[in-house]
Amino acid sequence: MTIYDISEKAGVSIATVSRVLNGSSNVSEKTKKKVLDVIRRYEYTPNAFARGLGLNTMKTIGVMCADSSDLYLAKGVYYIEQKLRDNGYDSLLCCTGYELAPRAAAMDLLINKKVDGIILVGSNFVYEKESDNRYIADAALQVPVMLLNAELDAPNVYSVVSDDFTSIYGATLEMIQSGISDIVYFYNSTSYSAQKKLAGFVAAMEEQKLSAGAESCQFYRGSHEDIPAMAEHLKKLHDKGVSFHGVIASDDTLALAALKYARQMGFSVPEDFSVSGYNNSLLAMCSEPELTSIDNKLETLCQHLIGTLMGVLNGNEMPKKTVFSGETIKRGTTR
Repeated sequence: MTIYDISEKAGVSIATVSRVLNGSSNVSEKTKKKVLDVIRRYEYTPNAFARGLGLNTMKTIGVMCADSSDLYLAKGVYYIEQKLRDNGYDSLLCCTGYELAPRAAAMDLLINKKVDGIILVGSNFVYEKESDNRYIADAALQVPVMLLNAELDAPNVYSVVSDDFTSIYGATLEMIQSGISDIVYFYNSTSYSAQKKLAGFVAAMEEQKLSAGAESCQFYRGSHEDIPAMAEHLKKLHDKGVSFHGVIASDDTLALAALKYARQMGFSVPEDFSVSGYNNSLLAMCSEPELTSIDNKLETLCQHLIGTLMGVLNGNEMPKKTVFSGETIKRGTTR
């Protein structure tokens, strides 16, 4: 028996069940009685977030990320933990890797630890195959699940995302308008966010009647830390006879590899070769010239995500999805 089952049997929303469990006054006595009758009939034992029935909350949120050595994910975890602490909550962190089985196991572990909610940091937790997302939907029947920069349509799942499509679309148009039309999009993920970025690049190129085929969209399969190998990937593309003088990268690490490639080829940046990255990480200030990069407002996303979670735990109706716009921070690698 979960709060989802209770909501179905009582004929009310999950948010209403949550409000009853939390002792909220924003529920009519008739509705409250209907929910409590179901709880008593089925001997439901609520988990730790049911403060309103006299149980003590654990005041703990489970946080899952694929790889805490990734600069973007690590920064996201930092912001989330800080904002949870500001709201009086502790966190349990699970670094799961990218395979489904350990992620499902980590989700079960957090549920068994009676956390009040679970946050998935990064878009790679949502899979293209619907059945692979069952581990998220099942967990959400017991606690609210928050997705940072990913989206899944399921009860008790909430998403806060950056508009990656529009950000890459705009960056691509800006590079074309600067006089560079032979552009390569360089990426290394097929996640929800990655697909939105790729679609933005393709849409901008096609709008300008430019090629957005396989040669223009380069997928790097190696380690996300091996910048020389990334640069070598671009060198091999050049050696195959593909001419390009601009790179739009899906993250700042790939963008730095593009700069490394440009130097190896003797290009002057940005006069002969332009590069735009993504995430506006610390790496953007570590290159010479400094890297143009898209700021996807990570801190704002995290702050809003925690605000949404606190609202859900307090029994309030909260938006299922919130979208924020990114911003291109122009520096010395683009004209």
